[in-house]
Amino acid sequence: MRKKVVVIGGGTGESTLLRGLKQFPIDITAIVTVADDGRSTGRLREEFNIPAVGDIRQVLIALSSVEPTAQEILNYRFKTTSDLNGHTVGNLLLTAATNVTGSVSRGIESLSKVLNLQGKVLPLTEDNVTLVGHMTDGSIIEGEHFITDSHKIIDDISYLSDPVINPEALHEIETCDLIVISMGSLYTSIMPNLIAKDVVNSIEKSKAKIVYVANMMTQPGETDNYTVSDHIKALNKHLGNRHVDMVIVNTGKIQPHLIKKYASEEQKDPVVFDEEAINKMGVQIITDDFVILDSKQIRHNTMKLAFHIFSNLI
Repeated sequence: MRKKVVVIGGGTGESTLLRGLKQFPIDITAIVTVADDGRSTGRLREEFNIPAVGDIRQVLIALSSVEPTAQEILNYRFKTTSDLNGHTVGNLLLTAATNVTGSVSRGIESLSKVLNLQGKVLPLTEDNVTLVGHMTDGSIIEGEHFITDSHKIIDDISYLSDPVINPEALHEIETCDLIVISMGSLYTSIMPNLIAKDVVNSIEKSKAKIVYVANMMTQPGETDNYTVSDHIKALNKHLGNRHVDMVIVNTGKIQPHLIKKYASEEQKDPVVFDEEAINKMGVQIITDDFVILDSKQIRHNTMKLAFHIFSNLI
């Protein structure tokens, strides 16, 4: 029987990880945050009162068996003087599918057949949620893109009102063989899944190990000066009686000119691998050179990541 893997996250990090995982003989369920409210996604949320579809679009593309074609079409962003300006085809398709079927989950299911997905995609909730940032200066900011754009340091994240969590997502967590927390924006892509009490309760019920794929670079306002162990501590804070069992860390060299470029252009630095501190936490460590360049952007080698994850299932 094929092993069941649940991947928790959102956006670029989760979709990058899934591109590798779908190549292995496992049953994949991707649980996706729906808190984004910027650009095309934000406009569609406001107009149609639906959860965010942008991160879902990226995950659908990643799991599609017709990925190159799907990516080009679904990520196409209109450049026009009409109301279509800035919208992506995939976001519009997901909105249409949601309206036709009556829910985001059923809309995803209908598109999954067209895209021939190599896995299951579940939104965290059907609710139109608002993320709230509690900043270290004491201020409170509502809305994911306002939190990100504030350039203030995040202390913690919550919801404006508690959402109703997708029951199918909870079932998948409770019955899976491995829970993978993907790399990605710690407080605005990963934490929105873990601040939901029902999700934490289901993780506590699950017998699956929890694997965290550590970020290679920090993110301004979210994880400035964070080490790998700092990321793990932040996750453990929201995992109830559970904790991260295993962490996958890059030990490949990032070229100095790229480090300088990221620091000057994006205010990002390499995440420090503090091995001794992680060992003291009792977390198993898996290391490898995961560094690849994609259009001059630092990315994880998805096949290496997937291999290490798969190896811990067999």
